[in-house]
Amino acid sequence: MGTLIVLAILVLVVLGFNSPVWWLAAAALVYLYVRFLRAGQGASGPSSGGGGGGGGSSSSSTARMDSDYHSYRQRRDRMAKWERRYRRERPWNVKK
Repeated sequence: MGTLIVLAILVLVVLGFNSPVWWLAAAALVYLYVRFLRAGQGASGPSSGGGGGGGGSSSSSTARMDSDYHSYRQRRDRMAKWERRYRRERPWNVKK
């Protein structure tokens, strides 16, 4: 998705040498990309940052590890559920 947007921006910049209106379109596309697509990726998930707040206490790192493990287990269980559903709904596509 990001590659297509970057390519579109480059095309608009190249077209802008003939008509500067295309540069405005490229600038608008860059703004929308940074504002909505990149901002949404950074804040999606509990393990996206370096942890805020307290100092270097071991209890906060233990809580973060527990949280990471809990989210890992949830992702693993969700993936197993989808794989079981896929095998159940499409038995002819399953590799043996």
